[in-house]
Amino acid sequence: MKAVLLLLLLLLTEASCRSHSSWCELGCDCRGDLKFTICSRGLFTQLPSRVPPYTELLDLSDNLISVIPERSFDKNRKLRVLLLQNNNISVVQHGGFSQLEFLQKLDLRWNRISVLTEGFSVGLSFLRELQLAHNRLRHLDSRSFLHLDALQRLNLSANSISSIQVRAFAPMSSLRQLHLQDNRLTSLRSGVFSMLRSLEVLNLAANQISDMEMGVFKPLTSMSLLNLADNNMTTVYFKTFLSIHTYSTHILLEENPWNCDCDLQRVFRKLRSIQRLFLDDYYNLTCQEPPVLRDYRLMDVDSELCLAETVTVLIITFTVVTTVLAAMLMGERKRKKKKRSTHWTQQGEHSEESDY
Repeated sequence: MKAVLLLLLLLLTEASCRSHSSWCELGCDCRGDLKFTICSRGLFTQLPSRVPPYTELLDLSDNLISVIPERSFDKNRKLRVLLLQNNNISVVQHGGFSQLEFLQKLDLRWNRISVLTEGFSVGLSFLRELQLAHNRLRHLDSRSFLHLDALQRLNLSANSISSIQVRAFAPMSSLRQLHLQDNRLTSLRSGVFSMLRSLEVLNLAANQISDMEMGVFKPLTSMSLLNLADNNMTTVYFKTFLSIHTYSTHILLEENPWNCDCDLQRVFRKLRSIQRLFLDDYYNLTCQEPPVLRDYRLMDVDSELCLAETVTVLIITFTVVTTVLAAMLMGERKRKKKKRSTHWTQQGEHSEESDY
């Protein structure tokens, strides 16, 4: 029994030595059998210098790293997963992730990144998933994602993004999921999503969106879920959603301050009749305006009031048209009467001249 215990102790000691040998940074756990290098919670203030070249998954989460220097991972070109969440990263120098041609997932959540320069994405042409939630991004421009040709999932939630330049997402024609919830967007302009023909999920919840141009969603020919819940929309145009031509699209719209006038009711009535569009939370939509309908569900608002309004408008229109036609007819009669009177007067004058 003692021999067995001694053997186990020797094996554990040998494994420990392997894990902390010269090619494994102190504070990291280098698991050669799994090709993992785990350096999380190691109080690192900069990237470790000794990471085994065979590493495919490198976990550097929950440290104090603030800068990603240029060409930081030249000796770790086999990386497939790089985890850097929960650090203090504010600067990614030009080409900081270059040479990572096999990298498929990069996690940078909960850092302090405020700008994405062109150099940020250099070398990430095969990246499939990029996590940037809970950073300090404010603007996205045409250089932000320039080299991310193969990206399929992009998470930008919980930043401070207030503006997105047209064609900012243009390089990512393979993108399938785009998460922009919990930002500060106020409007959506046509062209913002112009090249995202593969996009299936677009999450825009919890922004401040109150205005959308009618053609903004038209390029999204694969979209299956559009989340616009918890924004500042009071109304919506029918053509905005009519331009979505996917086979089946589910739309979320609750927690918006809807103005439940007759125009809005007509829009939703028409939207619900389109078979390819599914308003999943229609029964939860509540009114903010007018005050008399506040907190009412849109579906409970009496549509007969709008019918009565329509009838009233038709009656007024009919009355106006009738009045105009009657005035025109009266004017025509007066004109003809005056013409006849003038004619007989002229004939009388002509007869008097003949008598002389």
